[in-house]
Amino acid sequence: MSRIDTSRAFLPVRIAVMTVSDSRTIETDTSGATLIARIEAAGHHVADRAIVPDDADAIAARLTDWIRDPMVDVVITNGGTGVTGRDVTPEAFERVLEKRIEGFGELFRMLSYSKIGTSTIQSRALAGVAGGTYLFALPGSTGAVKDGWDDILVLQLDSRHTPCNFVELMPRLREGLKEGENHG
Repeated sequence: MSRIDTSRAFLPVRIAVMTVSDSRTIETDTSGATLIARIEAAGHHVADRAIVPDDADAIAARLTDWIRDPMVDVVITNGGTGVTGRDVTPEAFERVLEKRIEGFGELFRMLSYSKIGTSTIQSRALAGVAGGTYLFALPGSTGAVKDGWDDILVLQLDSRHTPCNFVELMPRLREGLKEGENHG
């Protein structure tokens, strides 16, 4: 089972948070605020925050900006992962991803099943890597954000987590990219 090895150094990462919504504002974005509070409580840095409409072009453009920004290590989105016509976050991710992290969506739905039952099948949560940046797409509910962060990301984004974690792989994410190559 996984654990935190306190003999290892904690390395904070820089995380950008995107809420995908046609109706939320900074004042009404409870899931984004919840995620930011958890990121900061874990000792990480919020590199940027944005609310982007349910538009694949706009989502992909913001993702691309953050992928190219050397001050962003990780992007976490919330919202737009369902199956309705306006839910286009996974499609936007597909435009920028170089590699998918298949297990993230699978694990998210497995953990979510114990809380919301078969309704979890409606989530298209996913993750991947582009330009040396981790990208995670969570559903937009506050409960889903809590589940994704508390049950998966807080551990995988902790450099002390054993037996392995995403942070220790960060220096190697750009392997194979040409010098000076910008992705996204």
